Formats: sequence, structure tokens, C-alpha cells
Amino acid sequence: MRLIRRVALSTALLTYALIVLGALVRSTNSGLSCPDWPTCYGYWLLTPSDFAALPYTGYTYGQVMLEWVHRLIAGVFLGPLVLVLVGLILWRRRERVGLVPAAAFLLALLLFQKLLGGITVLDRNSPWSVALHLGNAMLVLAVILWIAVRAGEPVRGTVPPKFATLVGASWVLAFAAITSAAIVAKSGAALACSTWPLCNGALIPELGDPLVRANFVHRVLAGLAALALVGVAWRARASDLPPTVSRLAAMAAGLILLEVLLGAVTVWGEIATTLAVAHQALGVAVFAKLTLLWWQARAAAPRPAAAEGSDGLALRGA
Repeated sequence: MRLIRRVALSTALLTYALIVLGALVRSTNSGLSCPDWPTCYGYWLLTPSDFAALPYTGYTYGQVMLEWVHRLIAGVFLGPLVLVLVGLILWRRRERVGLVPAAAFLLALLLFQKLLGGITVLDRNSPWSVALHLGNAMLVLAVILWIAVRAGEPVRGTVPPKFATLVGASWVLAFAAITSAAIVAKSGAALACSTWPLCNGALIPELGDPLVRANFVHRVLAGLAALALVGVAWRARASDLPPTVSRLAAMAAGLILLEVLLGAVTVWGEIATTLAVAHQALGVAVFAKLTLLWWQARAAAPRPAAAEGSDGLALRGA
């Protein structure tokens, strides 16, 4: 199972890099630099001379290459690597039967992601399509990390079910905060709240403007995720938890506090491209750590009795 774990971690790393590259594409307004899909201006490989021969597009060749490389990594590298991972799971399915449904789900998510990529381009990078595209990519990353955790060594020790539930709630909040950030970026609402930590100088701003509303909702979700993760780290420190779980909780909490600070600096710096990309890169890193923490906590949490055996002993699910 070590090989499956290594391939899963490599696939997760490439997925993370692809999501960050997508943030760079979005921040440089390069998402529509290739207006067709799956080709780019009808070419599978657009050379500088081909681009120079095109009518004025409104984009630079560098913007086109950003979008093209993003597509290339997704189709030529990540897709085949996922297929290798799925193939390994099927090959070793007798050793870890529970990985087979995860492999099937991962394939379904990957196919849906390809479809969403085309919809995003054809829908002219609408905020909803970009958020859906990013959200599905995060789910792909989460399933790959689940496979990596299940293919590794079991967690030593136990975790209280309530702690695992708290981590799960933090995961949902972080997922919502990241996907809402895509809506903020694509709708042009990044500076709708021009001050921080207050929004336009108010704790609760006037929400009639949809841009202010989108920005404020994102801030609320991010703040709730940060508070929940700080609570997770505090509970982890106060409880006798497995070391791997405690370390992940501390790292995730530290990263999200740094993410909040970077978000403030991004507002104060008026959303410089570098800061905006770093903000999402750190946000996805928080999500990845939190996902690993959730899977580890769930694996170590005692399972409820499924039935009562004839000898009076509780039967646990496999």
C-alpha cells in the first residue's frame, strides 16, 4: 500500500499546484485568453507566430500561455496520474477493499471537472461557474488525500467523536470560504469592502450592493472557519490525542491565522496580483491540512455499535 500512498500524495501535490495556477490565471484575467475549448484559437499548440497572425485578441501571449499551461497540466499530467492511482487501487483491491469506491468517486469527480472546465470557458468565466469549478477541484483534492490516509499506517490512539465532528464543521466552513472567494474575485467584489477588519467602516455594512454582500459573506465564512480551527487546536491541546492529529490541528490553525493576516494585507495593498495568488495558495494549503486532519480524526474516532451480538458484545462496523 506504500506505492498507492506515494502516488496519492504526488497526485495531491500536483492537484494543489494546479489549483494555485488557476488562481494565477484568474488574477491576471487570463481565463478567457483561450476563448474556445478544448483547443485554443483552434490550435492544440499555439506558437508565438500563430498568435501573432491572429486578429487582435485583447490578450498577451503570456496570458494565453498561462491558460494553455493550466489546461495542459490538467489534461496531460493530472488526468493520467489519477488513472494510474485508480489502476493501482484496482490492482491491490483485495488488500484494501474500501479504496475502490473512493477510486470510482474520484474518477467521477475528474470527469465532472473536465466538463466544468469547458462550461467555465463557454460561459465566459461567470462567477458561479468559476466557483463550481474551484469547488469541484477541492473535492478532487479531498478524495485523493482520503486515499492517501487510508493507504497509510492506521492512526495510533483514539479521537473523541465530538472532536471529529468539530473538525468536520471547520472543513465545511473552510470549503465554503474558499469557493465564495472565487465568486468575490470573478464578480469584481474584491475591494467592495475597502477596509479591514470592518467592512467600509461598519461591523455590518449596507448589504444592498451585491458586491458588498458577496465580499461580506466571504469575510464572515472565513472568520467562522478561523474561529472553528482555533477551537479545534485548543481542544487538541487540551485533550490526549494522537500526536499526528495534534500536530495537524496546530498547523492548520496556524496557517489559517496567517491566511487571515494575508487577507488583511491584500485589502490594504489593494489586491496586488502576487498577494491575491498567495492568499488563495495559503487558503488551499489550510484546506489540505484540514482535510488530512478530518480524515485522520475520523479514522481514529470510535465507531458506534452496529448491532448487539448474541454474546452481548457490540459488533463494530468494518
